[in-house]
Amino acid sequence: MCHPHKVPHTTPMFSSNPIIFNSSTPPSFPINLNAPKSIPRQLSETPKSYFPRLRLCLPMANPETAKVEVEEEEEKHVYSVWALPPDDVAARLKKLMDGLRSEFGGPHFEPHITVVGAISLTPDDALRRFRSACDGVKAYAASVDRVATGSFFYQCVLLLVHPTAEVVETSAHCNGHFGYKTSTPYMPHLSLLYGDLTEEEKKKAEEKANIFDESIRSLSFQVTRLALYKTDTEDKTLKSWEKIAECNLTSSELLGFVA
Repeated sequence: MCHPHKVPHTTPMFSSNPIIFNSSTPPSFPINLNAPKSIPRQLSETPKSYFPRLRLCLPMANPETAKVEVEEEEEKHVYSVWALPPDDVAARLKKLMDGLRSEFGGPHFEPHITVVGAISLTPDDALRRFRSACDGVKAYAASVDRVATGSFFYQCVLLLVHPTAEVVETSAHCNGHFGYKTSTPYMPHLSLLYGDLTEEEKKKAEEKANIFDESIRSLSFQVTRLALYKTDTEDKTLKSWEKIAECNLTSSELLGFVA
């Protein structure tokens, strides 16, 4: 609270009432910013004690409001949640994926089943939602149905995963925590190749996948880890994609990854 200094009542030249400035009370006298810097003689000879000491009272910023404004301006990124296969299964899948890339090209990516599709969030919000989603998920079984092809870059050649209750419910649970909504039914799959191939090329790649690993259609494994990935879908090189955090579903342990 401001306590302005009172002007001594020694001359009629000034009012004895205190003058208070704040954001809602403008000065009662005009201020000429273009006035000459020189002071008239009669004022320059007046003792300084005759001038009122003015204190400007400005409203302080509301810390909570400022915090909200900062959060609203925080940059957003695209994130996805993946179910990761065990290391031995991942090694087998990587060998198959490498064989397909050697013939048909395409970027490198880690084997995974998409649980939550691409969604734009701030880094803190994404990690908070991921932690919350993992809290209610237990390890579950996943099994491959067959090799198939899709209709766009990120579903070029893939393994369809049986949509069991555990698989579908895990995705629905995580989608709820992330606020992810889609108009198409969930199609659990594990992509083997990303690319813009012709229908003929995709059919050939599908055949090659069955040749490279003849028993891939009977693959089954336990999903014991979920991972939060930054996945900018505009970046088809995938160079900007990175793992942000991983959750062990058998112990509910959350591991963070720093770039």
